[in-house]
Amino acid sequence: MEKRIGWIGLGLIGLPMAARLAAAGWEVRGFDINRDRLALAGQRGIASAASLEDVLKGARLVFTSLPTEGALVELAGKLAAALPDQAIWVETSTVGPQASANVAQTLNNRVAYLRAPISGSTNLAESGGLTTFVSGAKDAFDAVRPALAAYSRAQIWLGEGEEARYAKLAVNLMVAVTAGMMAEALALAREGGIGWEAMLDLLGEGVVAWPLVKYKLEPLWPRDFTPAATSALLLKDLDLMVEAARQAGLEVPLASHMQALYRGIMDSELAGEDFFSIVKLS
Repeated sequence: MEKRIGWIGLGLIGLPMAARLAAAGWEVRGFDINRDRLALAGQRGIASAASLEDVLKGARLVFTSLPTEGALVELAGKLAAALPDQAIWVETSTVGPQASANVAQTLNNRVAYLRAPISGSTNLAESGGLTTFVSGAKDAFDAVRPALAAYSRAQIWLGEGEEARYAKLAVNLMVAVTAGMMAEALALAREGGIGWEAMLDLLGEGVVAWPLVKYKLEPLWPRDFTPAATSALLLKDLDLMVEAARQAGLEVPLASHMQALYRGIMDSELAGEDFFSIVKLS
């Protein structure tokens, strides 16, 4: 496969992903509606495209990292018209399965559409430690896997349809519940006379010290809530989870509880802080 990539969406996680591809020797041409993000991309080996049309010109491999379902659906029609036959679109955003299925219908099999959401933080994007869930045509996945490996430590193919979208929402449900669980655990420990530092030390050494908990302990010690992912972003994902469950006829009381909890802080400073700032409520 030729090592030329058109990249659309250079946000907090899209930029480091694209930069890792550029550092690995891929020719990456990027576009974002935010000119400041384009300037930052230029400092990291990514050529700037002047417009969406410019970034798509001659592109047979396109990656997208978008903030909302609406942005994805709007872009799908443009890509369906602009991409050449046999092109591959690698879509890394967090969106619901129904919106993603609508995108596939718009494309009508003219280009290969890989749903490839990622699991991990901006720090993991910088270090190449993300996990990528992928669904779509297996031959397209095999073709682009070397590119996916530039920014992720694991690339897991799950099937031909919307499996990757469900996987991302399922994993993020566990992430959200972990944040809420830690908030309540710290509050209960405090009421029992256990200090903040002592309880964090205990959590890091006990049976619950799984990777996410251990990763979050470092900023929790100094109460540093600089966002790896904001509370507002996690609420967006929770909304997608609850809606996907509703469409499937499933009850998800834990997801619904966390959705209500995060919706309740959207008018506070916690909305723009890391989603683990929910521990401040306890």
